[in-house]
Amino acid sequence: MSRKHPIIAVTGSSGACTPAVRHAFENIFRREINVRAAFIEGAGLHSLDRTAFHAAATEAAKAGNNTFSHFGPEANHFDKIEEMFRNYGETGMCKRRYYVHSEADAERHNKHFGLTGLESGVFTPWEDIEANSDLLIYEGLHGLVADEASNIDAGKYVDFGVGVVPVVNLEWIQKIHRDKAERGYSTEATVDTIMRRMPDYIKFIIPQFSRTHINFQRVATVDTSNPFIARDVPTLDESFVIVRFRDPKGVDFRYLLTMIPDSFMSRANTLVVPGGMMCVAMEVIFAPIMKEMIENKN
Repeated sequence: MSRKHPIIAVTGSSGACTPAVRHAFENIFRREINVRAAFIEGAGLHSLDRTAFHAAATEAAKAGNNTFSHFGPEANHFDKIEEMFRNYGETGMCKRRYYVHSEADAERHNKHFGLTGLESGVFTPWEDIEANSDLLIYEGLHGLVADEASNIDAGKYVDFGVGVVPVVNLEWIQKIHRDKAERGYSTEATVDTIMRRMPDYIKFIIPQFSRTHINFQRVATVDTSNPFIARDVPTLDESFVIVRFRDPKGVDFRYLLTMIPDSFMSRANTLVVPGGMMCVAMEVIFAPIMKEMIENKN
């Protein structure tokens, strides 16, 4: 952790809508406090591109390992995540790269790096983040990851951790529909991915949500009992969001209840907000935390 170079980690499983948190921070920085944030996309810290991953998964299956996944250490640079956070906390600088998810990404990254050969499924070159940033925001799968076997603990360098955790059936519905719409995968292919990932999901993804400072868990108010046949993704208005504070001391819940219409408390450290107010809730909750973080830098 570093008061001078603070690090924010936004972590959630595939399809968990972590970009909503990034947008909330961007809105706060634009409207309320003048902050220069450097962003890290967690997908850039995978260790295998699309072709290499499929080849490795095929070889693992031949060897009897049917649980090889993007969630585990075999396909990720956990060490580089930890190194990145440590370097930023000490110097305010680190390196990053991007994973090219789509052709639109390829066009954007080719322009940024002055290249022509980047295509969907590969990594960009490494680059230095922007100089003189006020804080670092990581968004991805492993912002607070720990791996005892490798003595890695990225979370110990994080100043503020945010978890985005839909209930699991809703998470699967979101992933199935996103992968079909954005990546052209069939439902069957996505279900196979979900099944293959489960051991690593339990070991490396879920434990992070006990290390976060705040979790946002979306719960649908419509039937999601069979996520594999759901025709559409429940909307925010068909949901509640459970906001859990690890340490409620100092949280002005009376202010939050006033600022977020129709919200209520279900426990002493838990706020429930209508799904349609999730982005508003994030901004209202994060704004004073960010202001205090920036003030403590000086």
